[in-house]
Amino acid sequence: MGIVKFALRFPHTFYVVAALILFLGVTTIYAMPTDIFPEIKIPVVTVIWQYTGLSTPEMEQRVTTYSQYSISANVNGIKDMEAQTLNGLSIQKIYFQPDVNLDLAIAQIVSATNSIRALMPPGIQPPIVVQFNASSVPVLQLSLNSDNLNEQQLYDFGIYRVRQQLAPVPGVTLPTPAGGKYRQIMVDIDPDKLLSRGLTPLDIVNAVNTQNLTLPSGTAKIDDKQYTVRTNATPATIDELNMMPVKFINGSTVFLKDVAQVRDGSLVQQNVVREDGKRSVLLSIIKNGNASTLAVVRGVKQALKNIQAAAPAGLKITQLFDQSVFVTSSVEGVLREGAIAAGLTALMILLFLGSWRSTLVVMISIPLAILTSLIVLYFLGETLNTMTLGGLALAVGILVDDSTVTIENTHRLLTEEHMPLDQATLHGAAGIAIPTLVSTLAISCVFTSVVFLDGPAKYLFTPLGLAVVFAMLASYGLSRTLTPITIGLLLKGERHDAAGSPARGVFARISAAFEHGFERLRSAHGQLLSILLRRRVIVPIAAVLIVGLGGTLTAFVGRDFFPLIDGGQIQLHVRAPAGTRIETTERIFQSVEDKIRQVIPERDRQLIVDNIGLPARAYNLAFADGSTIGINDGVILIALKEGHKPTADYIRKLREVLPAAFPEDTFYFQAADIVTQILNFGLPA
Repeated sequence: MGIVKFALRFPHTFYVVAALILFLGVTTIYAMPTDIFPEIKIPVVTVIWQYTGLSTPEMEQRVTTYSQYSISANVNGIKDMEAQTLNGLSIQKIYFQPDVNLDLAIAQIVSATNSIRALMPPGIQPPIVVQFNASSVPVLQLSLNSDNLNEQQLYDFGIYRVRQQLAPVPGVTLPTPAGGKYRQIMVDIDPDKLLSRGLTPLDIVNAVNTQNLTLPSGTAKIDDKQYTVRTNATPATIDELNMMPVKFINGSTVFLKDVAQVRDGSLVQQNVVREDGKRSVLLSIIKNGNASTLAVVRGVKQALKNIQAAAPAGLKITQLFDQSVFVTSSVEGVLREGAIAAGLTALMILLFLGSWRSTLVVMISIPLAILTSLIVLYFLGETLNTMTLGGLALAVGILVDDSTVTIENTHRLLTEEHMPLDQATLHGAAGIAIPTLVSTLAISCVFTSVVFLDGPAKYLFTPLGLAVVFAMLASYGLSRTLTPITIGLLLKGERHDAAGSPARGVFARISAAFEHGFERLRSAHGQLLSILLRRRVIVPIAAVLIVGLGGTLTAFVGRDFFPLIDGGQIQLHVRAPAGTRIETTERIFQSVEDKIRQVIPERDRQLIVDNIGLPARAYNLAFADGSTIGINDGVILIALKEGHKPTADYIRKLREVLPAAFPEDTFYFQAADIVTQILNFGLPA
């Protein structure tokens, strides 16, 4: 009773508290990052070794084994390790215990990998070490294509212009572009000419390496000046490279042009990207784990305006697979359902109490309790996502209880006990303080138990449970302070009709009609109970039938970690027979595309993008799921238009059509939408 007395004695204090909650709550909504899910903080580090030309068995024996041995012996807090070895590549993922210091772990990994390099093949470079997070998924993809620029120019613009200008956007991680051609100065050796002069390819390699150097040469003092001397033996043009001496044989110098041809070319292409059948370059925008998807996409789109304005003539930058649209629609859907729940709650209160003033009293406390919960979640580092919003929407119906019971008890004291308003307000709130506290704590205990979960479920459901608990505790506090104040303020001018007298006012008449119907329902319920009490065998039989039916249907109900999401996207993995060269693989993908266009009509099909082969830079493998293992592998991304038929129907039909049309190839579907990608934690299935 003490807190209620204090609130009624100093109401302005709680007016200020309510105003402060409103101000901080609205500010928090704009400040909190918005995403589809909370950040899944499972510590994982990816280590990538590269030694071009080394076969897969040798790479596994001489690189992967040594690396895992050194890491397991020198790094603390390791939970699990897994490795994938390809031709010239070793990709290792190290999973850590939840309480590990990841910065220290990365430092230990770098130290361990550098120390073991002495036992590995000579000349191997230090590995690429990248922190991995389940929430770090592509949120936007940029396609670069042009009618007058070749693939090499597109790749150069993507990696040196687009990528560099997008790097300052907060929360962005940028892999190197996929597709295109990676520029290199190529030396094409003529075997016949080389053999006629008694030279080997190693002679060419040594000549290029020894005469393509930039070395410091110290300083030179001349008169009263001191100069920095620079030795630059790097050829500036292709012609200078062609004139590079290789060896002095039989009194004459053999130049590089005599046995080879130097040209400005590109690395042997092992990655092809096609957008609707046309070759292009694809740049994936990956958000950091704690960044907001909406903020990242908004920042990228803002930067693209300047990039497109400065792009070469004929270069088109297209935004593909924008996940922010899905995130926005998901958050708006949860907010809409929460608003509907609040509206229906207000309607029920209005029908049962028959007073718009009492309804207003209850509806004031609900948004304030929700805003209080958001404020606490913000300071705990949580985001505004479907789980926290879902928890708050779930709590709307529960939040009504505290204030509703308070005002109902006050109404009872006014009408039945005929207490003055001030006394009824005081005793109405204080008299039920202990029972409502017990109820609030009991419900809070149910939702607090989610903190004991493990794995991804812990990070998904803990914010939901905390959102409900904080809102419940805030609601209890408001029902003991602000609710009595608003009751005394709003119910002063309210008239209470005597029992049996005709109702006055629109809301009173509606409430009286509803109360009459409810009494008839209660009477019918009483009659039904009387029948069941006389014939007691009915209830046990019905209970057994319901339990049996439920148990039977359980076997036919599917099981999944999360409901199926129809994001309007399909990701199909295609694998041609082993050893297929990339040009042939591209033709196979074109045939598969043609078959897909027959299955998915143009009215539902928006875009088809192929990503064939392995990336030119090993860095990209840190963000891949490991399903693509060679140039005979690739994925086909299909975007559907709004209003399309169910995605699952098209997937089911493609599962039947494609294996029948291409029996020598392998097909399977992977996670395409942001929800499934996060929940799969990087797994391909």
